[in-house]
Amino acid sequence: MSGFRTHFDNTGGVGPDDPAGTRIDASTIAELEELAARYPEKRSALLPMLHLVQSVEGRVTPAAIEICARILDITPAEVNGVATFYTMYKRKPMGRHHVGVCTTSLCAILGGDEIAAALEQHLGVGNDETSEDGAITFERVECNAACDYAPVVMVNWEFFDTMTPKKAIELVDRLRSDEVVVSPRGATITSWREAERVLAGFPDGRADEGPAAGTQSLLGLKLAERNGWRAPDPADVPAPSQEEGK
Repeated sequence: MSGFRTHFDNTGGVGPDDPAGTRIDASTIAELEELAARYPEKRSALLPMLHLVQSVEGRVTPAAIEICARILDITPAEVNGVATFYTMYKRKPMGRHHVGVCTTSLCAILGGDEIAAALEQHLGVGNDETSEDGAITFERVECNAACDYAPVVMVNWEFFDTMTPKKAIELVDRLRSDEVVVSPRGATITSWREAERVLAGFPDGRADEGPAAGTQSLLGLKLAERNGWRAPDPADVPAPSQEEGK
């Protein structure tokens, strides 16, 4: 990619042949190339690369699409197809924090819809919109695999469990005031951009903050231990007969 690097000047700015207005400098280019080198097929790095550019740009910009395409030797259309397929990739500028309210089945039945409606009214936003102060981007999200703690709210993909409209409003107000907020089952909240960098594959050293699993999540395990239940050993399971396999 030496030809690609020459488009960048010594200060890390973009040259005349590069998409204008990007915050992606030479150090980010090096990290994008590092991600591409982690995979036998470098195009497999596209998902983490898009998270990385979001950590820098605050969204997936046209410039980021062009840069990722050049590094991976694929077309901008291929990058754009991925960036528009997955909902975690954003095309509009994001707020300092992403607040997602699960409104799928169980969470919705237990109050997720009421929480979402309360936050929309309190923040003055609709789905996938950002508050005027730039602090919160709100989104109604699909299942976060935390049904044992429904209804669930996530801040930058950290869990906040068994929420209510009142607790959710208090949470976003604390975030808007830059108070220290800690997930009950995870790390201290930083920002959406910092979380995106971690998702890109650059750990922040905080993976072990907070409990690894909550009490409700461990109930099945404890019940199995109490009753001496074990998963069957595959060696003890008879192979299906030819008749059964038909």
